[in-house]
Order: sequence, then C-alpha cells, then structure tokens
Amino acid sequence: MTTGSVTVLKPGLETTEQELPGRIGYLERGFPISGPFDSWSFRQANILVGNPRDTAALECQFLGPTLRFDTDLSVAVTGPDMRPKLDGAPVPMWQTLRVRAGQTLELGPALTGARAYIAISGGLDTPVVHGSRAVYRMARVGGQALVKDEVLPIGSPHASRGEILAIPEAARPRFSVDRRLEVEALAGPNDDWLDPASVEMFFSADWLVQAKSNRTGMCLTGPEFAFAARAINKKSDHGQDPSNIIDHGYPSGAVNLAGQTPIILVNDAPSTGGFINPFTVAGAAFWKLAQARPGEVLCFRRIDREGAARLRAALYRVTSEGVAIRV
Repeated sequence: MTTGSVTVLKPGLETTEQELPGRIGYLERGFPISGPFDSWSFRQANILVGNPRDTAALECQFLGPTLRFDTDLSVAVTGPDMRPKLDGAPVPMWQTLRVRAGQTLELGPALTGARAYIAISGGLDTPVVHGSRAVYRMARVGGQALVKDEVLPIGSPHASRGEILAIPEAARPRFSVDRRLEVEALAGPNDDWLDPASVEMFFSADWLVQAKSNRTGMCLTGPEFAFAARAINKKSDHGQDPSNIIDHGYPSGAVNLAGQTPIILVNDAPSTGGFINPFTVAGAAFWKLAQARPGEVLCFRRIDREGAARLRAALYRVTSEGVAIRV
C-alpha cells in the first residue's frame, strides 16, 4: 500500500529503480535480470531503513539526484561518497537518516567509485513488470531513468524500533583510490579456445576500463589474445573470426571476447550470442565492476568454483542484518 511519495527535483545521471533478485525467468524473452549492480551497497542501504534487504531502491551513477519527501520517513545512502546533504546541511552516508515531510536530500558527484544507492523506508511502490520493479533502462522495461518532477510512490514502512543504525567500516566495500581493482574470475567456459599462454596472460595483465562501459557490458583494453587450433580450424557454422562460436548461452559475468575486445557481461547483458567466453567474473565480485570508473585498471585474480562459493558466502555474511550497529 502506498503511504507517501518522493518528488524528483533533479534526476542525477541515469538514476534508476532496482530490486533484488531482479527479473528472473524472462531471459528467453529477451529481458535481462537487471537489478542493482552493487548488491553489497544496495542491501545495506535497505537494512539501515528497516526494509527487507532486497526491497526496491534507487541506484545512481557518478552524479546523484535531488529528492523532496512529502512525508516523514527514514533514508540511507550507501556506496561511494556523493556528499549527501539534507536541506543543504551535510549528512553521513552508511547511516539511517530521519527525514521530515518537505525536506530535500541532495547528492553530488561521486568522489570515488561510480554507483550509490538510496533506500527509503517502505521501499519504492512502483508497478511490478514481469515479476520485478527492476528497471532495464535501455528498453524501458519496468520504467526508465528518473526525470525531473517525477513522483515516486512509497510503500508502507515495516515495523521499526526507531533506531539510528550505521554500517561499520569493516562491513563496507572498499572503493578504489589508486585506480586499480583486483577482480576475482574463473577460467571457462571457453578457455580452451585460447592459446594456454593467453589464458595466463589474462590473469597477469592490466585491463583498462573503456569509457563506453555500462550496465550491459564492461569493455576493456589490453594485450591481444592468441587462439587455440580449435578456434582457427573450425567448421564454418562457428563463424569466420577465431573468437566466433556457434550461438550458445552466456553465463552472468562472462568475459565475452568480441575479436580482441573483452566485454564483461553484467546486469543488463544479453544471455546468448556467437562469441566465446573464455573467463567468468565471480558473482560476488560484481560490486567491484559496479564501482569501476572509466580509465581505471582491472587486474583479474584466478579462483576456482569453490573459491567463488566462499566469496559468495562471505558477501552474504556482511550483507546480513546483524552487521548494522546502533548509533
């Protein structure tokens, strides 16, 4: 049930509503999963305002929005520092904020990282489209990026004890200050289409994030790959380029090799295609990709499936309700 609303005074840069687990079960119809790119920051924002941790909230990139609230509620801002202000006065991130009707929350440009999250008690109460409120902006599925004067409905707050909570430093993601990010990745599923030396090169080289990267794919610049014999001496139905393969499914986080350009397929990516995927980024490392800025360097650390499972379990622990402390 809608109990209030938020008016968008300034939309920021491609600010969208996102929700977990995203749009599940529609890949065969061409709808990606979407959802928040940095689920770590997203979930902790919800915890701070008393919502279930997967409740619909706002994701903004590089430059945050300015919002006016028409009812008393709680708000939290997480992710990289966007210097939030409430009625012009600086307020802390990673902490519950009590907001009165008529007050304005303003976010500026990100000092580090790329994407911040704004959770509101009760969550956003926009229509559910194909099972989710998550926005796939490029096709306007579930909505679009915020626009000036848009009014967002707010749902009923969950039971709250009125506490002011904060996420301690040790439970927050650490954003790059030296323009380098170590990202955990696995070999496969198509690593055998590369020369073995190129597989090792991928995990030892520096990869520059291109400016045209987005929520569909992170485009990288780095050394050239050499291909295995099976990629060169193949049947014509696999395509002409060594990086071509007969159309097949793409795993989430696949490092899709289009010619010599690695593209990491992320939240809004296609699920099938005709390029090889020699590597896959671990799902628990997606938050690092979400916070990578153009011009920063990614360094990939090789792990196996057991290592990826441990990363996921560790991320689950630090995004549980028990990490928040009373202020």
